[in-house]
Amino acid sequence: MPKRVALVTGGTRGIGYGISLCLAKDGYDLAVCGVRDEPSVCDVLAQLRDVGGQVLYCQADVADAAARHKVLTGIQDRLGRLNVLVNNAGIAPKERKDILEASEQSFERVLRVNLQGPYFLTQAIANWMVQQKKNSSDFCGCIINISSISATVASPSRGEYCISKAGLSMTTRLWAVRLGEYGIPVYEVRPGIIRTDMTSGVQEKYDKLIAAGLLLQSRWGTPEDVGKAVAALARGDLPYSSGTVIMADGGLTVQRL
Repeated sequence: MPKRVALVTGGTRGIGYGISLCLAKDGYDLAVCGVRDEPSVCDVLAQLRDVGGQVLYCQADVADAAARHKVLTGIQDRLGRLNVLVNNAGIAPKERKDILEASEQSFERVLRVNLQGPYFLTQAIANWMVQQKKNSSDFCGCIINISSISATVASPSRGEYCISKAGLSMTTRLWAVRLGEYGIPVYEVRPGIIRTDMTSGVQEKYDKLIAAGLLLQSRWGTPEDVGKAVAALARGDLPYSSGTVIMADGGLTVQRL
């Protein structure tokens, strides 16, 4: 039997790398997508290949329609199948600005990468998954969106990011409804404060908040924490839960008195 294949966007750094590594350890062949050229990520690709599977690198900006099409055709030509799509690629605003001052340019940039790109990548991949399902009743596939606690926790200094993640959360529900008839579940994983290069600039702030009791589990999250949640969903450990949101936030969003 051929190995299952997973596509992880933004899969060579931060949370995306944690996801890629966990899926590779679970025996998947990988297609990983990123904006950097391949020589810049060769060490990361080598680490993933050392786990034992094939790794195809697709240089692409998910906000670009032509680039998304190239990713899809590259996977079809090189790997011939796709079982799991993980929409992980995302960006923060270049500058945190109060919503009274934030620019349309920043809003458009963040939403194109964080919402429009994943929405239409999912459309293309979903159509291919449906065809794979029609061709083989044994086909098993799923789609997993990586959102953020910012889907529901308001941060007025980065409103465009919050809106993009709230939209991605609705995208999960929409695709879960649409693909239900084909037996293709769609899930959302919602990380909290995860230690990555993206959060390095606010490390001191969150160190203090965590020490003061912000979280029920008093530590930073790791990319592997998110990767393990994704791997469980991809394996089918929650087979009766399409549309579900899996929290990976250390209890940050649990309401307390």
